[in-house]
Amino acid sequence: MTAQILYAFITVILGVGGCFGYFYGSNWLLDRIFPASASNDASAVRNLKLQAMIRPWLFLGPALLLLTVYLIFPVIQTIWLSFHDKAGENFVGTANYVWAFSDAQFRQSIFNNLIWLLVVPAACTFFGLVIAVLTDRIWWGNLARSLVFLPLAISFVGASVIWKFVYDYRGEGQEQIGILNAIIVYFGGDPQVWISLPFWNNFFLMIILIWIQTGFATVILGAALRGIPEDTLEAATIDGAGPFKIFYRIMVPQIMGTIVVVWTTITVLVLKVFDIVLTMTNGQWNTQVLANLMFDWMFRGGGDFGRGAAIAIVIMVAVLPIMIWNIRQANAEQGGH
Repeated sequence: MTAQILYAFITVILGVGGCFGYFYGSNWLLDRIFPASASNDASAVRNLKLQAMIRPWLFLGPALLLLTVYLIFPVIQTIWLSFHDKAGENFVGTANYVWAFSDAQFRQSIFNNLIWLLVVPAACTFFGLVIAVLTDRIWWGNLARSLVFLPLAISFVGASVIWKFVYDYRGEGQEQIGILNAIIVYFGGDPQVWISLPFWNNFFLMIILIWIQTGFATVILGAALRGIPEDTLEAATIDGAGPFKIFYRIMVPQIMGTIVVVWTTITVLVLKVFDIVLTMTNGQWNTQVLANLMFDWMFRGGGDFGRGAAIAIVIMVAVLPIMIWNIRQANAEQGGH
């Protein structure tokens, strides 16, 4: 444990030091190659223009390099693999995509992803908005928002382990240590294996992501609510509008852009959901989702690079339009301010 902490500390020091050294050193070198204090005014002006042209690329260069190595190249490689056989050697055309849309497990995964898309973004946005409004009205609102935000600091795997104890089931005659089953037994009910219940087990998994992401929605929407001019709220109160009418007729319309951005951001996350399903059920009991199915075919029992890559491309195609729209919406919001 001590060695791991030491390695992590050294990694942080080297990473931060390396970044500082690169940016300081590259700017120092640029100033020496094109000095602003040149021998004549014409050379000085030319050097300043060259510095202004080159300096942004010194900052963008590492990011563009990392994007190329870890994003653009893998995307191209994945597209290439999706048209090849399981070993990635022989070209098979669109055979992997034909298989995907005719495979029962793939269709089940799409159905499950659609349920996640319908429930999780809407629930997170709704609960986040309600909590943001309520915590603005109490003196300990900042503490409440911090507690709601806290699950976001936990990894998806860590959160899943926590909820495993919530849903835990012990056999007949054993004491139920799962919180949910313990409550059911206390009130005279029968314990259940919650994560294996057909259809409903998907919703039990969704609760985990809702628990995590509601804090994100609360913080973003709370900031948007605080940006609403007090004059409009005071005018509505003077005109006799009640709290509920002020909420849905004045507050919600003014932050609708932010609500949509939060909703689409969580939607993108839901399309890529993987960790929770892998940790809780590993796709069993009809809980399979596309990302987990892709992982199975690419790296585990399936061992088929072509089919795994085809599923990955389907996920990417589903995510891209939402991401592009989200970015445009965010830019429009900034431009409006």
